[in-house]
Amino acid sequence: MRHGNNKRKFGRVRKVRKALMNSLALNLIIRGKIKTTEPKAKELRPFIEKLVTGAKKGDMATRRLIIAKLSNRRPEIKKLFDIIAPKYKNTKGGYTRILKLGARKADGTPMAVIEFI
Repeated sequence: MRHGNNKRKFGRVRKVRKALMNSLALNLIIRGKIKTTEPKAKELRPFIEKLVTGAKKGDMATRRLIIAKLSNRRPEIKKLFDIIAPKYKNTKGGYTRILKLGARKADGTPMAVIEFI
């Protein structure tokens, strides 16, 4: 039974799942809006919202934690701290929106767009 297990595994080992979330988060930071499968978007939402909440603090300790989590990608981290986080200074959460698109034609996978509000 899956009691208390609320994370999706996507048929990947931990290291590859972590790389997937890093990649999706970096692309969302760069583009502001990405199209992906619905389960990946739902799993990305808490990941990216924790990063934005940490970036809102702006102190050196959280900056280093976010740098470690996003694989030392300095331009994206700079954008997160300088552009994205100040937009949500007075917001307590809910920085992203997931819009469902329907099924993908090739294999019927439900697709979604995740974007910053």
